[in-house]
Amino acid sequence: MRASSGDTWEKPREACGIAGVFHHPEAAKLVYLGLHALQHRGQESAGIAAARRGHIRLRKGMGLVHQVFDAARMQQLPGAVAIGHTRYSTAGDSALVNAQPLCVDCHRGQIAVAHNGNITNAAEIRRRMERAGSIFQTNSDTEVVLHLIARSSLEQLQDAIAESLRQLEGAYSLLILTPDRMYAMRDPHGIRPLSMGRIAGRNRADDAIAFASETTAFDLIGAHWERDVEPGELISVGEHGVESVLYAPAVKPAGCIFELVYFARPDSVVFGRSVALARERMGRQLASEAPANADVVVPVPDSGVAAAVGYSERSGLPLRMGLIRSHYAGRTFIEPEQQTRDLALRLKLNPVRSLLAGQRVVLVDDSIVRGTTSRQIVRMMRDAGAREVHLRVASPPFIAPCPYGIDTPSPQELIATNHTVGEIRDFVGADSLEYLSLPGLLEACDDPNEDTLCACCFGGEHPSQQARGEELVLAQAI
Repeated sequence: MRASSGDTWEKPREACGIAGVFHHPEAAKLVYLGLHALQHRGQESAGIAAARRGHIRLRKGMGLVHQVFDAARMQQLPGAVAIGHTRYSTAGDSALVNAQPLCVDCHRGQIAVAHNGNITNAAEIRRRMERAGSIFQTNSDTEVVLHLIARSSLEQLQDAIAESLRQLEGAYSLLILTPDRMYAMRDPHGIRPLSMGRIAGRNRADDAIAFASETTAFDLIGAHWERDVEPGELISVGEHGVESVLYAPAVKPAGCIFELVYFARPDSVVFGRSVALARERMGRQLASEAPANADVVVPVPDSGVAAAVGYSERSGLPLRMGLIRSHYAGRTFIEPEQQTRDLALRLKLNPVRSLLAGQRVVLVDDSIVRGTTSRQIVRMMRDAGAREVHLRVASPPFIAPCPYGIDTPSPQELIATNHTVGEIRDFVGADSLEYLSLPGLLEACDDPNEDTLCACCFGGEHPSQQARGEELVLAQAI
């Protein structure tokens, strides 16, 4: 994983977002809009691959979606089939060569792939292939998938894809594009989200099929959510409709709970759960577990807002938007000395003094990772006149890095791994600090027994790994 040093915002990075549309005359334009809705999942690069008349065209670049694609570039992507990707690198450098989709021309024809997640055994597979003569063009784990498909001895592409997937470990939601077909798949645990939607045509045969990391992309392009791609499922979409197979046997589902805590947009549904409602329930549960003798509730925007709404509702304390976030700050060139670090944070957050002066504030955030940003925000609140600051966190202490496509600090940098809650309270300068319990979080996410969600970063059970060499059999069509 790549460290995120130099950025004042300490949250884990959102991995990537993927979107695809099949059987629509303006497929690339719809994918472009879908990527806009997924921009929060990655801001380093964006790309779209579109197919027309037996040929795939690829355009990608560094930057935000609207910076990479102007009208002229979109005109270069005709066709009724397209996939797209917006990236934050967790495996591979932040460089144009690693921007996705990746596209190759092999003995099977042209194949493009867009990937959200982290293939944990990619380096091992790559070393084995390089010793056998394979030449890699990127240092992204996604390229391993293309090599596995190209080297498969199975004649049918769908069978080759399934065979390749059974060699992967870790987290992956993938879209694969050929000149006449699209494939969508999730890893057997379903760690990263991927949903399927439908854009209504004149009749069902004219419907377009859409895929996206989050359902908010469907809202923007006029698609209605049909269902999630199931863990271990491989969906094939062609001119004759939608086909589905299970490429791996059922294992315990383990959707990443941090999607509900922080990554996903509140207006999305992931893992069958409304993100906004789950976060409000986190806030209500937090108020029950950790009340505070205070005057107002203030969220840390944006991801703390829904939890603060729930906290306010349950506690009876009024909600005040005492911190305003700028969405135009982006990354800064400022060096990370303490004084300039504080100024850089103020590019993103600014207190409303008239709402904070003289108040005892419950400050609600979704998580604490390093603790440095929380310390700056508490200081900012006091400088704005807050009489007391009681920090409440709508998730448990973040104690373990994630290997599944989330760029998190090392264990040495995770403040909760190495310090008690009291020590963290003193470090951030709050009058009190309390976290939501793990049982409370699971209850808020409608998963009280941790049956379908992975909470290993909070000390929960880690998804079991498939034993290497275990023979998996492609299931019958569902």
